[in-house]
Amino acid sequence: MKTQDFWYELPEELIAQTPLEKRDASRLLTMNRQTGALEHKHFFDIVDYLQSGDCLVMNDSRVLPARLLGNRPTGGAVEVLLLRDLGQKQWECLCKPGRKMQVGQEVIFGDGALRGTVIAVQEDGNRIVQFHYEDIFLEVLERLGKMPLPPYIKAELQDKERYQTVYSRELGSAAAPTAGLHFTEELLEKIRNKGVKTAFVTLHVGLGTFRPVKVEDIQQHNMHSELCMMSEQTAKVLNETKAQSGRIICVGTTSCRTLESLVNEDGSFEAKTQWTNIFIYPGYQFKAMDALITNFHLPESTLVMLVSAFAGREKVLNAYNEAVKERYRFFSFGDAMFIG
Repeated sequence: MKTQDFWYELPEELIAQTPLEKRDASRLLTMNRQTGALEHKHFFDIVDYLQSGDCLVMNDSRVLPARLLGNRPTGGAVEVLLLRDLGQKQWECLCKPGRKMQVGQEVIFGDGALRGTVIAVQEDGNRIVQFHYEDIFLEVLERLGKMPLPPYIKAELQDKERYQTVYSRELGSAAAPTAGLHFTEELLEKIRNKGVKTAFVTLHVGLGTFRPVKVEDIQQHNMHSELCMMSEQTAKVLNETKAQSGRIICVGTTSCRTLESLVNEDGSFEAKTQWTNIFIYPGYQFKAMDALITNFHLPESTLVMLVSAFAGREKVLNAYNEAVKERYRFFSFGDAMFIG
């Protein structure tokens, strides 16, 4: 299949720049993946589409305030984005302007409580930075770091917590698992009261999530690797759900990729931690997921390809064109879809 097969026209004004005041007030486009039939709802109506015995699987990864603004000793401004913790106070980073960040270059952040030195430049242009600090690194980050919002969001985020899900726990993502941003504690309570189980997995979202597909033939695209984890408790709940013929409903493409990466050949689950670079596109046979809650994704992205693998490319593009026509809000702070 060709990358251009996953293109759709999106007016720029439909890209949501800020979150809604109420998380669950966003709109919800529901789609029957067998027939392609669509309904226009609000996210709080999701309860009506879930049944007793279903299991809602959520990614509990928490976004690091990983965007650091600093200065070189000569005074030039630098932006450093933390991508991956390599241990020993070293991180793989994306640095701007890159040409100024050569090996040996120092950077000072804030009042000097955090400093960094570039110790290597990788083939892909990312830098390895050795950090120097006295306190606990996460506390320093909370004080100095900003949320690493996607490049299509130009507005400044007023409240850091609005780029975190209400159930986020495990720090480590460079971007939010955005389908979960619509849930409130009250909505989750209603869902559980209906007899729906909830289970958590962890996949630390990398910035590769936003990397465009640059090859013509999608099979030539190389996915980035991300760390994903499943606990014994979650494996037990998922196995019970399957045994009782309940549906496994993934909240977001990251939960889907985690389950499809960790499921055993016989469809069972066990506690596991591993790196995954799974690329799901049309033709893929799903082993774990029965339904999906997801946001609207960028044209020609691997995420649109995943949704198309689940519900059919033509049906998905038809739904996206309908959402454009109805002026839905798109991407991270936008509206949602339920595909079941």
